[in-house]
Amino acid sequence: MIITKEIFIEDLVRELPDAVEYLMKHGIRCLRCGEPAWGTLEAAAKEKGFQPKQITVFINDLNALQKK
Repeated sequence: MIITKEIFIEDLVRELPDAVEYLMKHGIRCLRCGEPAWGTLEAAAKEKGFQPKQITVFINDLNALQKK
């Protein structure tokens, strides 16, 4: 699977469970404390104030994490 900014958070976490820790570390969605995980990675990151370049870094990091 190739992770893009359009991936839904639910799909990302289902396919790459390690993404939960990565996202929480960056303040994106508190998936373990009951906050609903609706929307795309891009929308969640923008909601937290991240800029497009930072979102690209997240995408690259998550794709690299997937390869481990």
